[in-house]
Amino acid sequence: MGNALVQIQNLSKSFRRDSIEIRVLENINLEVKEGEFLALMGPSGSGKSTLLNIIAGIDKPTTGDVRVLNTRITSLSEDELAIWRNRHIGFVFQAFNLIPVLTAFENVEIPLLLTRLSKKDRTRQVMTALKLVGLGDRASHYPRQLSGGQEQRVAIARAIVTDPDLILADEPTGDLDARSANEVLTILEKLNKSLKKTIILVTHDPHAAERATRIQHLEKGTLRKDEG
Repeated sequence: MGNALVQIQNLSKSFRRDSIEIRVLENINLEVKEGEFLALMGPSGSGKSTLLNIIAGIDKPTTGDVRVLNTRITSLSEDELAIWRNRHIGFVFQAFNLIPVLTAFENVEIPLLLTRLSKKDRTRQVMTALKLVGLGDRASHYPRQLSGGQEQRVAIARAIVTDPDLILADEPTGDLDARSANEVLTILEKLNKSLKKTIILVTHDPHAAERATRIQHLEKGTLRKDEG
C-alpha cells in the first residue's frame, strides 16, 4: 500500500433549510492510501454520497480540510477543479449517465475531448478501456442496444479512459440485477488488484462491500471505527 492519496481532516457539512441547519457530515477524519479499495457503507441519508462528492470536488465542505493527491481541493476555483477532476478522478454513478445519441465508443471518448490527444491516441485509449470492461466488440452500439450491466460497464470505461489516479463509485450496482452487479464488482476488483487503481465505493450492499480491502461505516454523518 502506498502513500495517502486522500486525506480528510475535521470535515463537516451542513445545509440550511429555511432557519434550520441540517448536519450531513460531522467531524470526518479519513485517510485512503494509494492502491486501496475502500467501501463506504451506510443507510440512505447517512452522508455517503455527499462525502464522495466532496472528495471529487463536486461539493464543498462547510468546515475542514480535504487533500487529494497532495492538492488542497477546497482552495481551488471551479475552473481549476474541473481541470483537476478530469485529470485525476474517474466517477461512476448509480445512473449510468450515458448520452443516448452517442455510441459506446463516443460516450467513453467524451473525457478525452478535453485533452490534447490526437484522434489516433484517443481511439487507442477508448478501445483499451472498452476491452478492459469486456466490451471491445460493442464500441459501435448505442446505449439502447445494451443491457443495464453493459451500460454500467461503458460508464466504467468512460471513468477510466483518462487513466485517473482515483476512481469514485457511487452505488454503481444499485440499478443492476445480481449477475450484472457481480460483473461490475469483478471489474472494479480487477482495476484495483491488477492495475493498482485506488477506489472508493459507496454502497449499502454488504456483498458489494466484501470486494473492498477495507470497509468503513457512516452512520448519521459520522464515521465508525475501521473494520478492515
